[in-house]
Amino acid sequence: MASIDLREELLCSICLSPYTDPVMLKCGHNFCRVCIGRVLDTQDESGVYSCPDCREEFQERPTLMRNLYLHNVAERFLISQQEQKEITGICCTYCVDSPVSAVRSCLRCEASLCHKHLRSHSKSPEHVLSDPSTSLEKRKCSVHKKILEYYCTEDAASICVFCSLGGEHRGHRVEMLDEASEKKKGKLRNVLQKLIIKREETEERVQSLEKSRRKAQEKAAGETERVTALCTDIRRRVDNLEKKVLSEISRQEKEESLSLSARIHQLEVKKDELSRKMRHIEELCNMTDLLTVLQEPDTGDLCDPEEEGGDEDTGGHDKQPHDGDDLDVAVISHTLHTLCDVISSIRSGIYVVSPADILLDINTAVNNVLISDDLKTATWTRENQKRPDTAERFQYHQVMSRRGFTSGRHYWDVETRRSGCWRVGMCYPSIDRRGWKSDIGYNNKSWCLWRYNNQYSVIHDSKEIYLPDIISSDRVRICLDYEAGQLSFYELCDSFRHLHTFTATFSEPLHAALYVFEGSIKILGRSRNWKKPS
Repeated sequence: MASIDLREELLCSICLSPYTDPVMLKCGHNFCRVCIGRVLDTQDESGVYSCPDCREEFQERPTLMRNLYLHNVAERFLISQQEQKEITGICCTYCVDSPVSAVRSCLRCEASLCHKHLRSHSKSPEHVLSDPSTSLEKRKCSVHKKILEYYCTEDAASICVFCSLGGEHRGHRVEMLDEASEKKKGKLRNVLQKLIIKREETEERVQSLEKSRRKAQEKAAGETERVTALCTDIRRRVDNLEKKVLSEISRQEKEESLSLSARIHQLEVKKDELSRKMRHIEELCNMTDLLTVLQEPDTGDLCDPEEEGGDEDTGGHDKQPHDGDDLDVAVISHTLHTLCDVISSIRSGIYVVSPADILLDINTAVNNVLISDDLKTATWTRENQKRPDTAERFQYHQVMSRRGFTSGRHYWDVETRRSGCWRVGMCYPSIDRRGWKSDIGYNNKSWCLWRYNNQYSVIHDSKEIYLPDIISSDRVRICLDYEAGQLSFYELCDSFRHLHTFTATFSEPLHAALYVFEGSIKILGRSRNWKKPS
């Protein structure tokens, strides 16, 4: 009855089965991790989260807290249930009328016993009792047919007393089976504890990444809303501008049309008057009556060039069209520039959050590399800088940054020369400082982009991958996603061109590293948190 009551306490209210990886909500109720995860996934759409048992509501998706105690209890209960099943699966050898579950097995008699026959069984030491088993012959030595009572630590084998005294295990270090078993169980428990800790760490990392993913989704939703609002505002302003300009064009066209129509009418009247005068003159020319011709006014009186004002045709028609009245071009331009900034940030995948300087560590710089006063430029020189010869100083043309990154996403830009020999990348602080293996890229503690003889490549652990395209820009971006184990290189041209991405499981802080020969490398601006392009 107690077992049944305990089983009911260990049942998940969602799947009605014993807990598997139990987790607890803030209200105190427990569920299988997978079960409550599916419930919360269905509640994501509504944005309202509640406990399936008490219906307590939460403002945000609740954090799942692992119940280690309940996990251990459920696990032990399942083990005991399995052991009970195994016990009930083996029957007493002497109960021939009806099968009765055995509780012990005698290795000497090679028989399984129920409670009744166990009471009457011999209690002498040679009758060794063990848990019920169907393969009792395996508990005896295959050579001497004696019970396996000892464990040979040298051969890692279970042996009988004759094997220890006169057999092939003679003179070997042996232990009692129960003693050896307890030692091994202790080791297994240590391994189990380590595995539990690792699984919890992995679980915490998964939760952290899920939280980062939700933040990224929220940020993308905010950017989407902002861009949509900007585009809507731009469309409204452009539509208003179009209406204003078209209206002004139409107004000016009407004014010009009316003015030209009036002028055309004046010219038509003038043309009719000129035609009348022409006909009159022609009539005079055709007259035979000389007296009548002489009595007419002079032809100059009939058509005086200055009479009609010779500049009428051009007067008042050089008027320029009016400028648009109150066109809000400046506001539209500002809005367009804002949208361009947003688009650029989306294309580059970079969102500035908390800038932090990357400064070169002069204590690591080789003596033929000159470091600028602002600790951001490394220049190759023939002059020996005569710095102290310390263990942390590189032997060859290298320098690394002061600070290292142990988490998060970061990027930093460098300006190089499209000539000479240089490398840019990142390395662990434990990188060698002496010998050719100390060059970044030529060990398993560094990653770099290399330019040599107008050829570009990426190197890690002496494995070189040549890049098919020539880099046309003199600026390079290095992007680090520590948790994702990615180190990427981009060319900074009109758009961000991806060159290569290394994938690894980072185990130490990562420092910026520069290798410079015949030229200089400059770190631009600051290191910034960044968001990887989707």
